[in-house]
Amino acid sequence: MTLALLSVWDKTGILDLARALVAKNIGILSSGGTAKALREAGIPAKDVSEYTQFPEMMDGRVKTLHPKVHGGLLGRRGIDDDVMKAHFIEPIDILCVNLYPFEEMSKKNLPLEELIEFIDIGGPAMIRAASKNYKDVAVLTDPSDYPMAIEAIKTGGFTSEQKLRLATKAFTRTAAYDAAISNYLNGIDKEFPDVYTMQFGNGRKLRYGENPHQKAAVYGTSGIAGQVALQGKEMSYNNYLDVHAAVSLCRELPGFATVIVKHNNPCGVALGKNQLESYIKARDVDPVSAYGSIVAMSTPVDTDIAKEICSTFVEVLIAPSFSDEAREMMKKKENMRLLILPPAEPADEIRTIDGGILVQRTPAYTEDWKVVSKRAPTPDEVEALKLAWKVVEYAKSNAIIYANKTETVGIGVGQMNRVDSAKLAIQKAAEFGRTMQGTVIASDAFLPFSDTLEVAAAAGATALIQPGGSIRDDEVLAKADELGIAMVFTGVRHFRH
Repeated sequence: MTLALLSVWDKTGILDLARALVAKNIGILSSGGTAKALREAGIPAKDVSEYTQFPEMMDGRVKTLHPKVHGGLLGRRGIDDDVMKAHFIEPIDILCVNLYPFEEMSKKNLPLEELIEFIDIGGPAMIRAASKNYKDVAVLTDPSDYPMAIEAIKTGGFTSEQKLRLATKAFTRTAAYDAAISNYLNGIDKEFPDVYTMQFGNGRKLRYGENPHQKAAVYGTSGIAGQVALQGKEMSYNNYLDVHAAVSLCRELPGFATVIVKHNNPCGVALGKNQLESYIKARDVDPVSAYGSIVAMSTPVDTDIAKEICSTFVEVLIAPSFSDEAREMMKKKENMRLLILPPAEPADEIRTIDGGILVQRTPAYTEDWKVVSKRAPTPDEVEALKLAWKVVEYAKSNAIIYANKTETVGIGVGQMNRVDSAKLAIQKAAEFGRTMQGTVIASDAFLPFSDTLEVAAAAGATALIQPGGSIRDDEVLAKADELGIAMVFTGVRHFRH
């Protein structure tokens, strides 16, 4: 290796890399801010313009777009040597480039004319050229690869496997970069772009999909998708789905909260004076379903909680942190996965359908709670309605939630009609000796008839929350007033298919 070209926006680690090159008598070509940074550090570098004998121009837009640069990157050793020599093209053995920060700047609401200047042209062109010729050129696009590169430089060169991996990573980077530009330009003055392009890294194969005969993988570097279990078996496809469901609800609850999920539906949700109390209350809503469930907690796990968790079978426990003593105690549950609750990662919801995808996003919205019944809910009922309404948002339709102000009491989900969900919740609660007396009820969509209300009232519910908007709202409201039920409309529906 005799020559490297360094041209980076993010200068993290670039000086260490350059010093390793100098130590091995590898010449450095550079330009602009990178060349300035190298010289200020006392590292010799030749300007690209000096090498090409062609000045930078157009405010730096044209500097590396030259045959002596691209010929040095694309020239095949042993094939193109004569033509390179004839045109005074030196082979470039290492290319280190990272790109103008278009993704970051596109989030700052800049005028298009200003944002356009953050679209890198020379960088992607050089990266693609070097990557195409990966057998002869090592291409670095990520500072996290510099330590490996420095070691390779010290020991005499990159292996073929390393160069192929770096080239693959480089093409992946330019693909993501072009996708960001495409999505932005396609989405100007539109809620959604005409062409929707995505890229997720960190792909890991899973044991199987929803069922053993199906194949699956997970992709992502942050949020739930990026989590690696602290202990236990490898996460499964269904584990990831259920953890996402549990965490999404848990993040919206106040104080000490526990959400227990089974098959993508909440089966127990509770608030408590402490985390242990909230867990026990949530588990006891439906202890049968809680067996083999996913548990999300809003605050750290200590030994008292660990002891209670270890008394049953939990597939996954996710919480902000675990004490050392709790970790040690839960090691005896060697198959139980422990995950750290990560910060939320707002993103579009994407589902595949035959021939394409559906994309959904939830912008900031305001609910307009209105008491529509003659009787207003009591303060305790209001608190219970708040909890029930949060839970019903994350339950599969048609969803009916019975709750008091600290816990769900009955959960009915996934039925083809709403009244069956109301009856199912009562039936499930009765199996564990729980009564609906004094509970409130939440419905994820409006009540088309008064039958659901009548079932809930007969079971002892005293207040109901729903979006409203049915052509029979007046009929349902009249029944609520007749039964003495307080009813609140929110104006927002929470279907979850």
